[in-house]
Amino acid sequence: MKNKDFKRYFQFILIVLAAGAIFPIIYLKTNYQQTLLEVFNMTLPQLNSIYSVLGIVWVVGYLPSGLISDKFSSKWLISISLFGTAAGGFWFAQIPSYSNVIIVYCIWGIFSVFTFWSAQLKIVKLLAKKEEEGRFFGILDGGRGVVEALLASLALYIFTKALGGSTNLVDKRSAMVSIIYMYSITVLVVGVLITIFVKDDKQNDAKAAPKQKVKLSDFADVFKNKYVFIMGGIIFMSYAVYWTVYYFGGFLQTNVGVDAVSVATIMLIVLWMRPVGGIIGGFLADKFGKEKTLSCALVGAAVCLLLISILPASLSKNMFEVLIVVGAIFLYAIRGTYWSLLGDAKIDDRILGAAIGLISLVGYLPDIILPIFNSSLFNTFGDKGGYNAYFIASAVMGITGLVLVTVFTTLNKKAKAKVENNLSS
Repeated sequence: MKNKDFKRYFQFILIVLAAGAIFPIIYLKTNYQQTLLEVFNMTLPQLNSIYSVLGIVWVVGYLPSGLISDKFSSKWLISISLFGTAAGGFWFAQIPSYSNVIIVYCIWGIFSVFTFWSAQLKIVKLLAKKEEEGRFFGILDGGRGVVEALLASLALYIFTKALGGSTNLVDKRSAMVSIIYMYSITVLVVGVLITIFVKDDKQNDAKAAPKQKVKLSDFADVFKNKYVFIMGGIIFMSYAVYWTVYYFGGFLQTNVGVDAVSVATIMLIVLWMRPVGGIIGGFLADKFGKEKTLSCALVGAAVCLLLISILPASLSKNMFEVLIVVGAIFLYAIRGTYWSLLGDAKIDDRILGAAIGLISLVGYLPDIILPIFNSSLFNTFGDKGGYNAYFIASAVMGITGLVLVTVFTTLNKKAKAKVENNLSS
């Protein structure tokens, strides 16, 4: 391996570590919701309100995150994001009042999207060679899954040891503080590593265009680029399909009658399918084509969702469990592949961040829309029927995503043919 390639890969690994370390502390409620409510003396509606505020901060932050990643160094934006997130974590560990907890989550929202989101995607795009883009984005998502799973395992060990089987609130507080510090220190250490070892893309990236001052008028090019909006639509539909992973456990327990322990085991297996689907999807994208791989993953996920929703619940529980695990592989392959299309979107590097911000703004709208949409489905079709209706609707969105990928591919082929014709003439 050439020294230059080793440095690229090493920097890429650090970005994967950053992506995997920055979000788990924000989502502590996933595994520790009840303990959080007790330790912070909050109600569930209050906790939900906090995450609603967080979602608003994220949505507002996507587009400007792209703009600042074009103006400032991605390396330093990522470093600042990690240090800011760690600082919020150290404050969170002091068990502040409810109003201050809201401020902490706003801080996390700013540093995890506004300064981080587009910067990490841009730097991965710049680190990857053209023929490596599929695997780089696949490993980014799959590797992030590995980091999150490993940190979750370490957190559970620390929490269990600190709690020691006690149900006392003081011991619960001590255990919660311990894992908050663990996550915060991890984010801080990764921030230091990024600061030391990752190159400043504004100065050292040989692939970057000759340095020109970015003007506001340049952003008009982003809005004129039809590939940007098609990519936004592709990610919107793909991400909407991916959202079904959050409902598999409830479906197994409510519709199929799987016991809670077995559901937890299946969902742990599903969690470990993230690196499997993401990384394999990335390598397949480089070997067979990004659009083909994403299309196959969307079709595979849609088929699994349709089977899960229309097969009678009286069938073997194992069949549904297998379908969900296989479906998860397709879902994570989708998530690990859709950003690799960025290299075919005809975007100048000088406004790459702005394009990523706009695509993210459109693509991640399901975070706001789907909770409302799903509430409507469950109110209409009931607890069991709601799952079936939601999975069928998601399969339809997957097919819609397939259509958009086909449009994206067709436009690319026409543009390539036009260039070849011009060259030959």
